[in-house]
Amino acid sequence: MMSDEVAILAIVEVLKRQEVIAYPTEAVFGLGCDPDSEHAVNELLLLKQRPKEKGLILIAADYAQLLPYIEDAVLTSQQRERIFASWPGPITWVIPAKTETPGWLTGRFDSLAVRVTDHPLVQQLCRQYGKPLVSTSANLTGYPPCRSEHEVRLQFGDSFPVLRGSVGGRENPSEIRDALTGELYRQG
Repeated sequence: MMSDEVAILAIVEVLKRQEVIAYPTEAVFGLGCDPDSEHAVNELLLLKQRPKEKGLILIAADYAQLLPYIEDAVLTSQQRERIFASWPGPITWVIPAKTETPGWLTGRFDSLAVRVTDHPLVQQLCRQYGKPLVSTSANLTGYPPCRSEHEVRLQFGDSFPVLRGSVGGRENPSEIRDALTGELYRQG
């Protein structure tokens, strides 16, 4: 059995090759890749059969990892407090994106959905990689999200790169809220 650290370093190498990976999150396995690689994001969208216009979620170890992508200056101190009170944890916040944030992340929006995870393996992975990861549920269109490594392999094949581990105890994917208005987009 590989230690977590060795497994994470192996997955980091896969990410550096601009490949898509699967990893456990708070509720389900996620598909992820380097957010700065248009090639990797396109591979992920193709795999998921997900339209580019929908935009994607970034998952990070801490708020600082998200700052290159979001317009922190537009948030009031109250909005920031509300966000920080929910993190690390399973709430995704939609925050205005920086103008230089790539369209392959924001889709048709001028904002970006972001989350600071409380899953220890994902925190380690983001820290080792030095940046956030794209995060979308690991499932093919029309199939339920994978909740185990076994289910990932059934849907994506035996050779698909998976960070071994267990999902957190949550039943539902993350709640999604607007950082500026507090509006609920998706129930958690």
